[in-house]
Amino acid sequence: MPATYLRRATQADLPAITAIIDNAKAYLKKQNIDQWQDGYPDPAILKQDIKDGITFVLIFGGAIAGTAALHQGIDINYLKIDDGNWITGIDARYTAIHRIAVASNFRGQHLSEKLMSGLITISNVLGFQDVRIDTHPENKGMRHVITTCGFDYRGKVYMQRDHALRYAYELVIK
Repeated sequence: MPATYLRRATQADLPAITAIIDNAKAYLKKQNIDQWQDGYPDPAILKQDIKDGITFVLIFGGAIAGTAALHQGIDINYLKIDDGNWITGIDARYTAIHRIAVASNFRGQHLSEKLMSGLITISNVLGFQDVRIDTHPENKGMRHVITTCGFDYRGKVYMQRDHALRYAYELVIK
């Protein structure tokens, strides 16, 4: 099996990350899922995430196979949750996984789970015991990955930038 690991992204990775995100947008569109169909996330956001040091890439056999941003601290989108609650409260100390995607030529190899597992491990190494994530209600593939990785559904959140509904999940680790 090829070496599989996460590393912090560099600006040199931006073209590969952008291609993965663009392909994910097309994949969502093909499934008629109205997520990432308005230009978000755009290259400027992806570039800023790398500059901020929150983007990680999944390396599989020497190639970039996936990407995600690991936000640390309060996420404004999670300050209000409907039809549920956060296990550790609204203002807890946590990481939030965002902009997660696997390259199309790596789909079906369960690399999403490896990417999530790596991000959970990094969260723990950074001293966080609470990890949160959200996704579009119709994104059944991502919802499956999230729950397979041990996250529990916690309620509904709305994105500040466009008020889009997302299902919110949380994992508390020790």
